[in-house]
Amino acid sequence: MGSPAPQPSPSECPLCCGTGWKAVEVPGKAKRVARCDCRNEARAERLLNAARIPSRYEHCTLADFATDFSGAHRSLAAARLAAGRFVEEYPIEKTGLLVIGPVGTGKTHLAVGIIQELVRSKGVPCRFCDYRELLKEIQNSYNPTVQTTELEILRPIFEAEVLVMDELGAVKPSEWVWDTVSHILNSRYNERKTTIITTNFPNLGPGEMQSGRTSHAEASRNAARGETLGDRITERMRSRLHEMCRVVQMDGVDFRQKVQSANFR
Repeated sequence: MGSPAPQPSPSECPLCCGTGWKAVEVPGKAKRVARCDCRNEARAERLLNAARIPSRYEHCTLADFATDFSGAHRSLAAARLAAGRFVEEYPIEKTGLLVIGPVGTGKTHLAVGIIQELVRSKGVPCRFCDYRELLKEIQNSYNPTVQTTELEILRPIFEAEVLVMDELGAVKPSEWVWDTVSHILNSRYNERKTTIITTNFPNLGPGEMQSGRTSHAEASRNAARGETLGDRITERMRSRLHEMCRVVQMDGVDFRQKVQSANFR
């Protein structure tokens, strides 16, 4: 009699007994082995931890976006479809996304949902960074008491296979800010890295909003600010983004305010 099959310990996967490989039945052929789902799930969790998604957004998925946002405005449903198509086509199509819209329309939710899908369905290493926090980290690295360098901060940003840069343009522009943004975007452009950008600023060049080239609704939303994406990152970098990304426009009311209003009724 043959020896009995090994029994998994309580902490081991019952499919692979901790080996990482499971037997697969192939009709008409001998059994084969394949990577066990437990290892794929463990790798996905490692990649998600490495992606540095803020805890506030860890729950965000494309499925949830369809439930929470898509019914609010036609453009949000179109944005969800564009995100799903992006995941399906990656890495055959590596052009990034430039996600534009007012505050509270779900831009960050959509971008994090893309990361979740890429990691879980395709095992793609991704990285999330908040534009404002990134610039603060770089500035802090100039302090001689801080034990980190600008290069150490930027290396994972340069090397990420897919980078989400959230809230581009949210920092008041200066020569240093423009130079830093240019350095990051040009580096990823030259290395053909995929970048997903979110921004609240209209996709126009410097001064174009004042010239009447926006819709009435868009002009109203940005009247207090009076600035465009070109104003915040320079027209040269806005043009570069158009080479790197497909534009996804999102409109609608502020979802967070909508939820708060509903809770107080």
